[in-house]
Amino acid sequence: MSVSFEIKSAQLPLVALLLKTTDITALARDLNQQFGPDGESPDFFDQDALVLDFSHFEAATPCQDIAHLLDAVRACRLVPVAVRGAQGPWLEAAKAAGLVEAPVEIARPRAEVVHTSETVEVVKEVVREVPGPATMVVDKPLRSGQKIYARGADLVVLAMVNQGAEVVADGNIHVYAPLRGKAMAGARGNTNARIFSLCLEPELISIAGVYRTSENPLAKDVQGKAAQVRLSNDGQDKLLIEALKT
Repeated sequence: MSVSFEIKSAQLPLVALLLKTTDITALARDLNQQFGPDGESPDFFDQDALVLDFSHFEAATPCQDIAHLLDAVRACRLVPVAVRGAQGPWLEAAKAAGLVEAPVEIARPRAEVVHTSETVEVVKEVVREVPGPATMVVDKPLRSGQKIYARGADLVVLAMVNQGAEVVADGNIHVYAPLRGKAMAGARGNTNARIFSLCLEPELISIAGVYRTSENPLAKDVQGKAAQVRLSNDGQDKLLIEALKT
């Protein structure tokens, strides 16, 4: 018996890309616009393991250039390792590209629509959630174009987050000033994460991938006031925005 290694089962957090179109060119374009080097959130992923989900495709769906799709996701700092729900030529092409076939169900999915064209839906699948052990503190205003990511931690911002700025945390986000840019808490799937602000006026808010933009105005009792954002506990993937009592 070898003493130089052990083989053990592993539970790892994965990201799944749910494909909703067979138009690989359109799919690659939409991914690049959102997560590519020049996209809206180029630092959202950091070499995360990816499962390509073909469950919306029928077996007779003509197979296109899967290499183009793999190049697109790699450009978004994702590492494709497996496919699921693939049938026929898509499964054969995926295996030929070195991907393995994953079980149909890995974990309870949480949907995150990331592009208004509804071409792409990214599903965060968290096998095991680990709370952030640390806290990042930012004490200067964030201007348009600036982005802060508290990886594996909570984020505390002591100054204004202006329009066009972006704050992201794997844990909670606390903004003790006006929040007018984008705020994304629980970025790696922590459904218990929350966003707090003394003046909530965001362009976008998101908890574990469930988001709301300024196109859908906030209620008067929370717009521009001290409020918190959290996910509902009923499994409906709904953001709850509540005034804070001061």
